[in-house]
Amino acid sequence: MTAPDAGRGIWDGEETRTFTGLPRDTFRILHVSTGNVCRSPIAERLTRHALADRLGDPLWGGLVVESAGTWGHEGAPMEANAEAVLADFGADASGFTGRELLDEHVIMADLVLTATRDHRAQVISMGHSAGLRTFTLKEFTRLVRAIDPTTLPPLEEGMVVRARALVRAAAALRGWLLAPTAEADEVYDPYGAPLPFFRSVGDEIQQALDPVVTALTGVPARA
Repeated sequence: MTAPDAGRGIWDGEETRTFTGLPRDTFRILHVSTGNVCRSPIAERLTRHALADRLGDPLWGGLVVESAGTWGHEGAPMEANAEAVLADFGADASGFTGRELLDEHVIMADLVLTATRDHRAQVISMGHSAGLRTFTLKEFTRLVRAIDPTTLPPLEEGMVVRARALVRAAAALRGWLLAPTAEADEVYDPYGAPLPFFRSVGDEIQQALDPVVTALTGVPARA
């Protein structure tokens, strides 16, 4: 099997689920949208930015954040308006290239966060036992808000252990905490829209990510 992205680490083999240059024990978060040039790049880079801001560790305690698209524009740059949104938040947009979602991305991911329910269904349809670790971003946020952080492993046991427990707890709650409306779990596509709409989507993604990163790290956002 080849690496999902040679620029993000070199595949060491499915048995070990590791990449050279990264901690052997990692937790991989995969953001998924359609083209991988708007929503999922914004989510990827905002997640990285939030983790770095709270932890100050370039490898974020073993958390690896990536993205791909179900109709990904392989090798394409991020949309200019998406870059502008990231700049608003002080997040780094440099070095990004679009990727088409492949089986190995799903296999490697410990948590898949999609922009919409359709994306979630497409990921799950790929198999690889993805159902229990694939959520829309807003769905995962709703479930995380209902989880008592004191029931998660303490940070002393490592962030990867805590992250895996968080996903299990969210999956267990999924059938009990339903969305108030179908649209509540959607982040709509800003592709081709003017910058103000991109900014509104960026705000949606940032607000959804904040409680997730807090639960993962145990560190709230700085005031």
